[in-house]
Amino acid sequence: MVSEIPSYRRSGVISVEELRRLGLLPPEDRLRKGPVAILECPEMIPCNICVSACPSGAIRMDRIIDVPRVDWDKCVGCGNCVAICPGLAAFVVDLSKPGKAYVTLPHELLPRPREGEEVTLLSRDGREVGKGRVVRVWERNRTLVVTVEVPEELAMEVRAIWVRR
Repeated sequence: MVSEIPSYRRSGVISVEELRRLGLLPPEDRLRKGPVAILECPEMIPCNICVSACPSGAIRMDRIIDVPRVDWDKCVGCGNCVAICPGLAAFVVDLSKPGKAYVTLPHELLPRPREGEEVTLLSRDGREVGKGRVVRVWERNRTLVVTVEVPEELAMEVRAIWVRR
């Protein structure tokens, strides 16, 4: 029997539907409680750096090649996993403010975004999907971590930004 190749292996882009099917998305009610990590890492690869980077012990793996799992009730949305993930596959999403969403994402391009700056929002596949506002910028291990305010309907789609100056 030949198993079907997941579409993210063919395209390099994982969809929200695939993340949901794999159990990698928090439930809607958890997203509305405050910031929570989403690890978009569906492959069984030997990496567990996010486990030790999590100060609340919310990320677990039984074996080093397992897909990392987030205990969404333990996650405080600090973003350490975003900064430390070598695959740039960790994000934090916050839907706790009505009509607004906040996405925390890694950013490794120049120019460096500034708080309050308007940026172009990019989708999972790199398409421009709108404008957002940078609300926080910090750095760890030479990786910038940026939190951007986005339209609520784009919270699960925005995964990068473009700083145009």
